[in-house]
Amino acid sequence: MKKENFLDECKKLIFKNIELFQALENYDQTHKLRKLGYRERINLTIDSRLLKEFRTYCKEHNYNMSRLIEEYIKQELKKQ
Repeated sequence: MKKENFLDECKKLIFKNIELFQALENYDQTHKLRKLGYRERINLTIDSRLLKEFRTYCKEHNYNMSRLIEEYIKQELKKQ
């Protein structure tokens, strides 16, 4: 691999994982590694029958409701 290609690939990797590299940079300064993926609780209002059906579906298929909703949100954001 040529040096230019290697450097371009490194830059892409850093840009794609910027939070990881910032955490490592912060570790160099503080010697403490911060958590990379924080989760946040939210409140939503949805139809109670839909929620009950979704809860049952997740339980039957052994899905984590929060993780499944996160995936749906990611899919929706990719459509933009």
